[in-house]
Amino acid sequence: MTAYFWIKTAHVVFVMAWMGGVFYLPRILVNLAEAGDEPAVRARLVLMGRRLYRFGHMMFGFAFAMGLVLWLGYRVFPDFPTMVAPGTGWLHAKLALVAVMLAYYIVSGRWLKGVDAGRALPSSKALRWFNELPVFLLVAVVYLVLAKPF
Repeated sequence: MTAYFWIKTAHVVFVMAWMGGVFYLPRILVNLAEAGDEPAVRARLVLMGRRLYRFGHMMFGFAFAMGLVLWLGYRVFPDFPTMVAPGTGWLHAKLALVAVMLAYYIVSGRWLKGVDAGRALPSSKALRWFNELPVFLLVAVVYLVLAKPF
């Protein structure tokens, strides 16, 4: 049972690190949209965004790996609690929301790569609205994990 809590702790820490990137990458895009034609500022923001995007992908990968162990660890570790049982519909809903959030993160990264290639971004107002979406997704994911409503 101790292994379960260590793996769960690692999963939560990696998810928190990934969420930092999910929240901050669109903010970098807003700053890029508002930077205008200042090449030094744009270059610095693009560099920051690329590094953050790469870091976020690594954190997502670690969180995903730990999540798989939590989901299927009962097959490897003795006395490991299982999340594959009746009444785990919340887990499927959570995974669907995480997939939406990953798609959101990838879209943010594509926009960043587009800026690097010379393509225009949406307006800063549209990007500010886009920046708020993961908050609602995160609230839904946390609710599903804590309440396990179905």
